[in-house]
Amino acid sequence: MAAHDRPDRPDALRFRPAGEHDHAGVVAVIPDWWGLPGTESLWRLLPRLFLQHFADTSTIVEDDDGALAGFLIGFHSQSAPEVAYIHFVGVRPDLRRSGLARTLYERFFEQARANGCRRVDAITGPGNRRSQAFHTAMGFAASGDTEIDGVRAWRDYDGPGEHRVVFSRPL
Repeated sequence: MAAHDRPDRPDALRFRPAGEHDHAGVVAVIPDWWGLPGTESLWRLLPRLFLQHFADTSTIVEDDDGALAGFLIGFHSQSAPEVAYIHFVGVRPDLRRSGLARTLYERFFEQARANGCRRVDAITGPGNRRSQAFHTAMGFAASGDTEIDGVRAWRDYDGPGEHRVVFSRPL
């Protein structure tokens, strides 16, 4: 039985800093891992530059077979040094509800706190209820200027028709 068939074995997971060489593997899994309507091109939100310039604040998780198990792409703000930002996170579907996403976030919080950050921000789409529930459970507060699809979101946050729910969490 391969490690990816054993989600109950967190000891089989290896955490390491991300690198530019991880880009192709990460973007390749996004359509399957998200599995939401309209997310086929979601990978475009993760250009290679994130793994070139924010590798030291981003994490790759592999199982004992070397297969991608999860990732967190994040950075500390240059313009607001007290803020860290989680840009993209993914956990392989068979490992969901194993605590891996929580572990990725907690590791990022520790690193951000150690670097003087006092807040972590993240965004998601109004239709991504799973992400909204996760962020709320992790202590993030959502904000928005209007109601879109039944949730508070910022209209046109990332351009026309690109509405986002903005999350913030104090450290």
